[in-house]
Amino acid sequence: MDPQEILSLCKRRGFLWPAYDIYGSVAGLYDYGPLGTAMKNSIENYWRQLYVLGEGFIEINCPVVAPEPVFKASGHVDAFSDMYVECNSCGETYRADHLAADKHPNPASLNEEQLGKVLKEIGAKCLECGGELTSPKRFNLMFKTSIGAGRGKVAYLRPETAQGMFVNFSQMYRYGREKLPFGAVQVGRAFRNEISPRQGLLRLREFNMMEAELFVHPEDKTWPKFKDVKGEVLPLVPNSGDSRSMSLDDAVNEKIIRNEVLAYFVWLTFKFAVDIGMDPKRLRLRQHIKTEMAHYASDCWDLEAELGYGWTELVGVADRGSYDVQAHIDHSGADLTAFERFEEPKEIEQEVVKPNFGALGPLFRGEAKMVSEALAGLSTEKVKGKKEVTVDLDGKKFVVPASCYEVVRKIEKVSGRKLVPHVIEPSYGVDRMLYAVLDHSYVKKEDYVTLRLKPIVAPIKAGVFPLMPRDGLDTIALEIFDELTRSGITAYYDDSGSIGRRYARMDEVGTPCCITVDYDSKDDHSVTIRDRDSTSQIRVKKDHVLEAVKALMDGVGFESLAKMK
Repeated sequence: MDPQEILSLCKRRGFLWPAYDIYGSVAGLYDYGPLGTAMKNSIENYWRQLYVLGEGFIEINCPVVAPEPVFKASGHVDAFSDMYVECNSCGETYRADHLAADKHPNPASLNEEQLGKVLKEIGAKCLECGGELTSPKRFNLMFKTSIGAGRGKVAYLRPETAQGMFVNFSQMYRYGREKLPFGAVQVGRAFRNEISPRQGLLRLREFNMMEAELFVHPEDKTWPKFKDVKGEVLPLVPNSGDSRSMSLDDAVNEKIIRNEVLAYFVWLTFKFAVDIGMDPKRLRLRQHIKTEMAHYASDCWDLEAELGYGWTELVGVADRGSYDVQAHIDHSGADLTAFERFEEPKEIEQEVVKPNFGALGPLFRGEAKMVSEALAGLSTEKVKGKKEVTVDLDGKKFVVPASCYEVVRKIEKVSGRKLVPHVIEPSYGVDRMLYAVLDHSYVKKEDYVTLRLKPIVAPIKAGVFPLMPRDGLDTIALEIFDELTRSGITAYYDDSGSIGRRYARMDEVGTPCCITVDYDSKDDHSVTIRDRDSTSQIRVKKDHVLEAVKALMDGVGFESLAKMK
């Protein structure tokens, strides 16, 4: 569907508005109007229903601003960038890989020199004035800020919600009674200073995310619920390039999807998309090729939807391994490990850091004992190959030379072991999913538009109309309206214009059903319920209207309402 038609409807009917429109608006920023806000909330709440209630994940809420060390550890400071080119004449900027999108299978995988060569070969020019473009340059996408007055501390607006869950691993692990696996979710805003956002809701500078982080045992990637869905068939595009529809069981057995956990959440992602109203025939799950894989991922599958813009990523489901938790351990020195208890104590040969008291004493004197204890608590990975290490004791740092310790192997009887959990992450772009639902629901017949939104995401669940705004019909209609809204069903009362026009207004914003009170209603205490998609109508007793609307919201077919006559 033509994106401009959808965006025009969204602006006209209160789904979306360009942000700061009276000041000329800002590319990559949108306001959600009343209907868009309601629809976004419905999508987020159904996602919570699946992940928090259905899968038992806990939900947390973290600040959108974080100090620089957080993103230094995550790799965003050094690696979170795109390439851009600038017009030498008018100064317009472009994502360099976007200019080469039709000329290379994966321009985002190229380095600056390679991409510059491709752009030169295709004769890329400024799309605004036709001017010459600069060579590709790297640009970090995070918004930089500071915490505190004066020089303050360097900080960034978060480019994803994930890091808040990683740095809070210990607290969440204790809350979950120190058991793996456990999952956490966060729903909220993220920020990316996109170079040239030109595709409506698909590329925003401030956007909404729903992210889940599942912390699992590094040696156990099975999932108890996998057996219930292993026969489900999904449209897969492996990085070998051969698209196929296959069962989850076959995909795992053939090592196309790495493990059961990843496969299960790939399926849950597909189910969520279909449940909120996307067309399964216009969805696919594409595996990242090796050069495309994020620095933290060992495997990743994108849910993509066919839209007016082409195939578009909506969700990434990644196996992040131990990258994130280990990175924060290395950079912060905090213990973010889980503890696995053995059924019986075991004798284990392991490497440990052994302090050299003879060297520590003269160097640190009265503090030598504390320094030695701190050294003994370090992981061997932190000291191997180092000429010195730094230990922190109550805020005081001690630089310890390698002569003061050594790495030795020793046999110990232990009741358990520490381990760094692996992470499976489904990361959903809320704005993109909302737009995809609108695109897949948009039906145009001549000049008449209907949004065939599923009740679960429709911002208005029912329209309530008196045939005429007098003679007591309005009183009955308002009673029905009040009953629906008191029961938590979002309804819209309308007594203006012809019934046909009122139906059209509701169809255009995706309202699943409309209830009309006519003159017969005063005698037989019945009303007409009209179905949006079929335009079928049925008479239902006024006292059964709430029950009927609730049934439609729960997915009961319109024809089933006949028994409520």
